[in-house]
Amino acid sequence: MAEFSHLPKLNASNIAEVVVYDGFENYAEAAQRGKGVLYLTAHFGAWELCSFSHAIYGYPLKFVVRPLDNPLVDALVNHYRTLSGNKTIEKKNSLKEILMTLKQNGAVGILVDQNSTRDAGIFADFFGVPACTTPSILSIALRTGATIILAALIWDRQLRKHRLFFGPPVELVKTNDLQRDIQVNTVRCNQILEELIRKYPDQWLWVHRRWKTRPEGEPSFY
Repeated sequence: MAEFSHLPKLNASNIAEVVVYDGFENYAEAAQRGKGVLYLTAHFGAWELCSFSHAIYGYPLKFVVRPLDNPLVDALVNHYRTLSGNKTIEKKNSLKEILMTLKQNGAVGILVDQNSTRDAGIFADFFGVPACTTPSILSIALRTGATIILAALIWDRQLRKHRLFFGPPVELVKTNDLQRDIQVNTVRCNQILEELIRKYPDQWLWVHRRWKTRPEGEPSFY
């Protein structure tokens, strides 16, 4: 929240004092493939600053959001979010705009560390526990050929700056069985997020009930 309140003060002349790149070549490789980029990301670190700073550096993107319940707060938050050139996509009925953006070799960020309902998600282990996970990022990537890369903002205590980290392109398993491919690759994406969080556990500040939806017959965790 503190970082978010300072977004209007950031611009091309001072962004390097706050955020530096780590793995930009991975983003560049993904973009050069020409079929769009899907950012695999989470509520990690100052996540709003993650996309904001990338846009200031010259690489605007679109990201999927759910409108906040309070319309006045929602308007304020979206005003801040888009000051650097980014655009939001409302989660409801978002597929058409996502596909259009990727077709133009644009980039879309999707936060995937949220619980899904049983009818909308699939179960994939996350920290050794089945977690109902949205398959959207994988189904879109398999459908369009877009490249998935991990994107996260990591606070570096030694630098006293944030590192905007991009992981290498995720090489997807592709067979003739689409549902199996979605399942296998969703597990892999959860593993990638888990590896990041295990490395920086204090930076995953997320009190959302991630394991709320349970497999049939399992008791609630909460």
